[in-house]
Amino acid sequence: MSRLVSSPVVQWFVVGVWTLVALIALPFAAAVNGELDATTRLDDSESGRVETVLREQFKSPFAQIALLRVAGVPPATTDPGRAVLERVVQALRRSPPVQGTLSYMDREDRLFVGQDGSALVIVGLRAPHGPNDDSMALLHGTTEGLQRDLAGQYPQLAFGWTGEAAVNADMRRISSEQTRTAELRVLPLTLLLLLIAFRSLPSAVLPVVCGGLTILVSLGVVALLNAFWPASVIVVSVISMVGLGLSIDYALLIVSRYRDARDEGSSHAQAVLVAVQRGARTVVVSGTAVAIGFAAMLLVRISEVRSIGAGGLVVTGVAVAVACTLLPILLSRIGPWLDRGRFPRVRSSGGRPWLRSWATWVTRHPWTVLIVAGAPLLLLAAQAAHLRGDLPRGRWLPEIAESVRVLHEIEGVSRGNFGQIIPVILELPPGTTIYDERGWQAASKLARSFARDPRVQHVWAATTLSTMPLSGPEILGRLPESVRRSFVSGDGRAALVQILPKTGLATTDAVTFVREIRSRGEASTGIDGAHLIVGGVPAFNVDYQDAIGGAFNIVALSVIAATLIVLALAFRSLLIPIKAVALNLLSVAASFGAVVLVFQDGYGSRLFGLQGPMDGGFPIVPILVFCIVFGLSMDYEVFIVARVADGRRSGLSEEQSLIEGLVTSGRVVSFAAAIMVVVFGSFVMGEFILIKILGFALSVAVILDATVVRLAVGPALIRLAGRWNWWPGP
Repeated sequence: MSRLVSSPVVQWFVVGVWTLVALIALPFAAAVNGELDATTRLDDSESGRVETVLREQFKSPFAQIALLRVAGVPPATTDPGRAVLERVVQALRRSPPVQGTLSYMDREDRLFVGQDGSALVIVGLRAPHGPNDDSMALLHGTTEGLQRDLAGQYPQLAFGWTGEAAVNADMRRISSEQTRTAELRVLPLTLLLLLIAFRSLPSAVLPVVCGGLTILVSLGVVALLNAFWPASVIVVSVISMVGLGLSIDYALLIVSRYRDARDEGSSHAQAVLVAVQRGARTVVVSGTAVAIGFAAMLLVRISEVRSIGAGGLVVTGVAVAVACTLLPILLSRIGPWLDRGRFPRVRSSGGRPWLRSWATWVTRHPWTVLIVAGAPLLLLAAQAAHLRGDLPRGRWLPEIAESVRVLHEIEGVSRGNFGQIIPVILELPPGTTIYDERGWQAASKLARSFARDPRVQHVWAATTLSTMPLSGPEILGRLPESVRRSFVSGDGRAALVQILPKTGLATTDAVTFVREIRSRGEASTGIDGAHLIVGGVPAFNVDYQDAIGGAFNIVALSVIAATLIVLALAFRSLLIPIKAVALNLLSVAASFGAVVLVFQDGYGSRLFGLQGPMDGGFPIVPILVFCIVFGLSMDYEVFIVARVADGRRSGLSEEQSLIEGLVTSGRVVSFAAAIMVVVFGSFVMGEFILIKILGFALSVAVILDATVVRLAVGPALIRLAGRWNWWPGP
C-alpha cells in the first residue's frame, strides 16, 4: 500500500490499467441491455420439460407461442373479415420465426373471435437462437408491413402482439429506459448530499467518479460473461443500484479517514497512508460481507437470481478494487485541492457535538436505549411473519408495455384466458399408446375431467377434435399430420391436452389449479403407470415458487455462517460477529415488515403509484432482500466497530472508545445511508412493481439500519457487553 501511495511508476501503471479497462468495457456496457436475457429460466423444471417434449417428441409448432390481436376490421365470421385474416395468416407463415399459426381460419371456433369482433391468432415460434433473439422484431416488421398495405381500406386496423416472447422483449426495453432514467434522477441528489457531507466540490465529485467507473466496468464485465453464461436483464438495475451505493460508501469512508488525519495534524502524504492502511482494510472486510450475500444467490436454480448473484459479485469486487487502488492514487494526487472552496462550518469544542452528546447518552443509558429503540423495531419485524411469497392478483405488469396492454385487451374481449393456457402431457405406461383403445380411453377421461372443471373454458385434445359421437383412436389416422403432431408424440406414447382457463382466472388461482392437476396424477386417467407433466405460464409460476422456497433456508444459513466466519477473523471476536448477524436479521425482518404493511396491506400504497393493496407478493423478494440487505447492512456495522476497535487499540477505555467510534464514524454512516436511500429510492419511482418493492425494501432497511440499529441498538449492546466484545482476542 505504501508503494501505491509513494511510487509514481506504480501510480501511473495502476491509472493506465484502469483507463484501459474502462475503454474496453465502454462499448460492451453501452450495448448490454440489448444482449441480456429477459426470460426467467429454471434448471430441470417440469414446466421446462413440457416445452422440450413438445418440441422434440411431438415436433409441435406450438411449443412456444405468441399471440396476435387483429382489431379494426370486420369479424372473421364474415367474408371480408375472413379475407383480411387469411392475408394476415399467409404473411405470418412466410415470416422466418413462425412455425405455425392457429386461428379461425383453421377451426371455425368462436374462441378465436373476440366479443368486439377482433381476431386472435396463436403463432407458434421456432426455438430462440439466444437471449437476444430478434424473433419479435421480425414479427413486428411483418405486421407493420400489413398495416401499411391495408391502412387505406381499413384505417382503424390495429395489430397487437403479446405472449411470453413479446412481454420479455418489452421488459428488456423498458428496463433499459428506466435504469437510465433512475441514474439521471439520482446523480444530482447524490452530488448534493456529497457537497453537504464534504462541503467542497472536489471532495464531492471524487466518490461519483468512483461510482461511475464501477458501474461502467461492471456492466462491461457482465456483457462479456453473457457470451458464455446468459444473464438476466434485471442485473442492470442491480448493478446500478448497488454499484453507485457501494462505491460512494467506500469513497466516503476513505476520504473521511484522510480528512480526519489531516484535521489531526498529519501531512498530506501521512494522511493518505493512514486512510489507505486503515480504510482499505475496512473496505475489504465490508466488501467480503456484501459479496457473501450475492455469492449465496448462485445456489438458487433460477436464472435471474443467479444473474443477480453474479452481477453483485462483479460490482462488489470492482467497487472494492477501485476504492483500494485508484482512489488512494487520486487522493495522493489531488488531496491538497480537496478542500479548495470548502464551505465553512461553525466549529465547537470536541467536534460533531450532537453525535458526541448522543454517544455519551447511549453509553450512560444503554438499557433505556435498547428498550425504547428496540421495541418498535421488533414490532415492525413481527409483521414479516405475514410476508407472502405467491404472486399478486390483478394487474402488476407495467402498463406502459405494449404487450401488456394487448394482453389486457384480449382478456377484456376474449372467451377464454389465453394468457394462462395450461398444456398437460399424458405419458402412457410402457406397451400402451393412444392408438389403442386403452390409451385412447385414458386420454379421453383426462380431457373430460378437465372440461367439467368450472375454471376451464375449453379443452383441446386429440380426443376432442372429432365431432362424431363415440369416435375412437381410428380418427387419428384421418387427421392431417400438422394437426396430429400437435397433440400426439411420434411414438404415440404421449398425448397433449391443452386447457384454456376461463376469463378472469387470477394468476394465483391458476397456480392452485396446476398444483391440483399434479397432485391428482394418474388418478385423472384411470390407467396405472400413467404420468402427467404440466407446463405453461401457471406451471412455471409453481416451479418458480417451489425453487425459491426450497432454496431460501440453505441460502440464509450459508450467508449467516460465512458472515460469522469473516467477521470473527476480522475482529478476532466471537460476540461482535454474533451481535452483527443478529442485528442484520433484525434489519431484514423490519424491511419485510414494512413491505407487508405498505404493499400487502396497502398502508400508504398510493404514494408509490399503486391503486390499493396487493393481494400477494413476489416469490423472489424475500431471497433478494435478504441477501442484498444482509451484506449492505454489514457495511455500517464494520465502519462503526472498526472505529471502536481502533480506539481500544490506542488505549481508550471501553466507554470512551465507543463514544469516539460513534463520533468519528457516525457522520460517514449517516451520509452513506442517505445516499444509499436516494439511490434505492430512485428505483421506487419506476413502473416495475418488483423493482419498486425491492427499492422500497432496501431503502427502509438502510434507513433503519443506519439510524435505529447502528446508532442506538448496536452501541447499547456494545456498551453492555464491555470487555466481552473482544473475547477471546486481546
